[in-house]
Amino acid sequence: MATQKAAANAKASGTFQLGGDLPIHRLGFGAMRITGKGIWGEPQDPENAKKVLRRAVELGVNFIDTADSYGPEVSERLIGEALAPYAKGVVIATKAGLTRQGPDRWLPVGRPEYLQQEVEMSLRRLKVERIDLWQLHRIDPKVPVEESLGVIKQLQEQGKIRHVGLSEVKPHEIDQARKVIEIISVQNLYNLSDRKHEDVVNYCEKNDIAFIPWFPVAAGKLTQPGGALAAAAKRHNATVSQLSIAWLLHRSPVILPIPGTSSLEHLEENIGAGNVKLSAEEWKEIEDAAK
Repeated sequence: MATQKAAANAKASGTFQLGGDLPIHRLGFGAMRITGKGIWGEPQDPENAKKVLRRAVELGVNFIDTADSYGPEVSERLIGEALAPYAKGVVIATKAGLTRQGPDRWLPVGRPEYLQQEVEMSLRRLKVERIDLWQLHRIDPKVPVEESLGVIKQLQEQGKIRHVGLSEVKPHEIDQARKVIEIISVQNLYNLSDRKHEDVVNYCEKNDIAFIPWFPVAAGKLTQPGGALAAAAKRHNATVSQLSIAWLLHRSPVILPIPGTSSLEHLEENIGAGNVKLSAEEWKEIEDAAK
């Protein structure tokens, strides 16, 4: 483990041109877990949260993903306080469209006036004049996606948003959204043990759209001691978490894993996943075990 930790740098994960004009390292940082329990309220140690953010950038991370609903507001504010003015090339992505009613409670609201307000508030908290990547956190079943994204297109034309993405969608919904606005990223639940969005990964690969998997680390039987993942991790002097992230990097060149943590130690471990390289045969064995 020590060797991978010492050499941990997001550069090892390779690069991706986000939206065709923002070169980023494929291994990013998801800033959901720097808030309180249940993604609600302030973290126990705000200074540590800022240290984690700064350390991520030191380790070569130049793609950080957050949302106005993380906290709510807390994650964006901490990012602005810790990192603004941003180092050259650092890309901050945020989302809106989920409201919070308490710890672990989330309800979609996609009304145009609400989304417009949230974009304005995100700009303020993140201390930016333009959001590099804004994503619709969920399509609101009560609001046509054309209405939700219509106001976003106006904000993009005003220069307040650079690129637009979606979250938790299927291919037909991406098609629908693309009739309104260019979509450059999709953020869905996806990992080695949960591959129900395989069709979306394939769609993104075909259309050169970034696929950002949330919950990137595999769970369940696959990760238990004695399993294929644990055996391979032992062989490669890596952890099961590192292997989960490395598999995502291997799975498709459009996948941008964003493992999140509030721990400096876990951060180093996650970034070290960029150094983990397995043969095609080893990956096939792990994928077969996952099935």
